[in-house]
Amino acid sequence: MSWAVALYSLVQKKGVFCKGFEPRTRNKDSCPSRQQSGFNMSDCALNPYCEIKADQTTHVSNYSGMRKTRFIIPGYLEEGDEDWPQEMCKTLLKRESVNCIAVEWKNGVKTQYAKAANNVRVVAVQVAAMITFLMGSYQQSADRFHIIGHCLGAHAAGDVGSRIPGLARITGLDPTEPYFEGTTASVRLDTSDATFVDVIHTDGLPFNSKLGLGMSESVGHIDFYPNGGELMPGCSTNRGDSSDLDAIWEGTKSFDACNHVRAYQYYSESVAKPQGFVGYTCPNKDSFADGKCFPCAEHECPLMGHSADKFDVADGVSKYFLNTGRSNPFGRYSYRVAVTLDGPFWPNLGFMYVALAGKSDSTKEYKLHAGTLIPGRNYELLFDAQVDVGHVTAVKFRWNNHIINPMKPKYGAAKVALQSGRDREISSFCGTGNVKENEVQSVLPCPA
Repeated sequence: MSWAVALYSLVQKKGVFCKGFEPRTRNKDSCPSRQQSGFNMSDCALNPYCEIKADQTTHVSNYSGMRKTRFIIPGYLEEGDEDWPQEMCKTLLKRESVNCIAVEWKNGVKTQYAKAANNVRVVAVQVAAMITFLMGSYQQSADRFHIIGHCLGAHAAGDVGSRIPGLARITGLDPTEPYFEGTTASVRLDTSDATFVDVIHTDGLPFNSKLGLGMSESVGHIDFYPNGGELMPGCSTNRGDSSDLDAIWEGTKSFDACNHVRAYQYYSESVAKPQGFVGYTCPNKDSFADGKCFPCAEHECPLMGHSADKFDVADGVSKYFLNTGRSNPFGRYSYRVAVTLDGPFWPNLGFMYVALAGKSDSTKEYKLHAGTLIPGRNYELLFDAQVDVGHVTAVKFRWNNHIINPMKPKYGAAKVALQSGRDREISSFCGTGNVKENEVQSVLPCPA
């Protein structure tokens, strides 16, 4: 059975932060504002959503102290996608029995950026007050709470963690750069805010020159940099000027936040398809792009997103890289294939392709080689499959000529070594006969 709770915290702050408060800008109008934060969830007793305050009204909801509780705090609100936290809760509740609480603080975040950045402390106080209430009313301990925060919400989650020691986990989804990058740990999200802090970076180009909204700095126990962490497949480079930040945040200037919102899109998909987001330890994005960090190290690779906390973090290892697709589904499944070619020993220009067939699904074809086909040579390819085929039962090989060849040669894969990135396992396949141009050869596992 799915469970959900919508919680509305009416903890009001009377501007107390302005007195003695040091705003992150010198703009006197950037003091935190008076605001109310709400928490929305689905599958209450009688309604899809219900609202409760930090009082006895929680008892009419489906909130249970026996379950873990996940808070989701949004930040920048992409037009038309303002309800993504509620949608993420629905996704979570299909997979697990938890209390899922989506924080609503539109009035606090959809304003001038400096004020929104300072409102982070206000929403953090209100979320902390709600958690304190729940802990007292339902005999829950701090280690039963997980906060997922996007953009400014990631730093708000960190502030909550500094107020309530012992939180189980904080997930930072592309924490914002302006006023936070390069600051002390007390200002931004950091590893002291929860027992486990995982971060996904998707919009990490410099803000001043490239208008990247997200941090590039590693701030968690484990930091994931999908596609290098700066420009996501399917997204364009951010357009605008750093002076447009207030207008972008208030929604008065059009801005495509595709790179920034990819972080929560990846996380949502990872709930149901965790194996599509395997992270590889690597010193930098260029080494990863060159294939130097495949396969996983001797210890198991972490899974970016919802299942990240199943990984034992190694001391000193924080950065992990992976590739994603251009659109949903974003998850990818990495393989390295090495094909030993068989065929006639005369020069021939052509193309070779491979695909994988498994118990669960089959991949599309991937181009293995373009150029001279040389029998006896090994041809290697590192590729990211769009589907999880499960256990691979066959490697499909196909070739064709560059130009019409009147000699009508036959080529085939004599041997294939296939290595999975996530478990390092190498499987061997043996070909039994060559094929004509554009015929598909099924290369099966070698006999034991």
